[in-house]
Amino acid sequence: MQARGLRRTYGTGRGARVILDGVDIDVAGGELVAIVGRSGSGKSTLLQLLGGLDRADGGEIRVAGRPVTGVSERVLSALRRDEIGFVFQFFHLLDELSGEGNVLLPAGLPGADPGAAGRGQALIDRLGLRGVAQLAPHQLSGGEQQRFALARALVADPSVVLADEPIGNLDTEAGTVVLELLRGVADEGRAVVMVTHQPEAAAIADRVLELRDGRLHELP
Repeated sequence: MQARGLRRTYGTGRGARVILDGVDIDVAGGELVAIVGRSGSGKSTLLQLLGGLDRADGGEIRVAGRPVTGVSERVLSALRRDEIGFVFQFFHLLDELSGEGNVLLPAGLPGADPGAAGRGQALIDRLGLRGVAQLAPHQLSGGEQQRFALARALVADPSVVLADEPIGNLDTEAGTVVLELLRGVADEGRAVVMVTHQPEAAAIADRVLELRDGRLHELP
């Protein structure tokens, strides 16, 4: 995954606020990069741009060699479906579906990989969720919900995984499990970008970048 010169401004005129001011980032397959920074520095905004959930005001992004910027919504939707997995702090599971149903939801989308459903079932087993697979999200612990969310993010076998504060709502034990899973996702060859404010999460990263004054700075 590559991004060059990303700019994002909120507001107009005198009220305009520059959030990202020429951000560059490269993340190779097999690498886990943590992005840190003070609250409001633009970390989540950057992640949304990288995943095509928001549009940059300037710059370009490529995922798996495919452009994210400057493409139609149809092309962008297919790219998100095929190449990008998202893991969010608040899980974003649909409560009307079981944990298993949430994992398999992307497999039912038009154009989905025919092997996605089988991959989803295998992920449920691998993540130790089979015993609670039929429960609704509100019946699950936070750690279980995040593991289901991670399985859903991986069901399409994406090349890039974007995680926004993935352990922000978890206790220490559950957070440790999720961090180990994310480390394993990177070790399998995916590019993983994780926004975090927690030292234990940054500690598992190959590189730590601080978002400061609209730009990324690599930390020692």
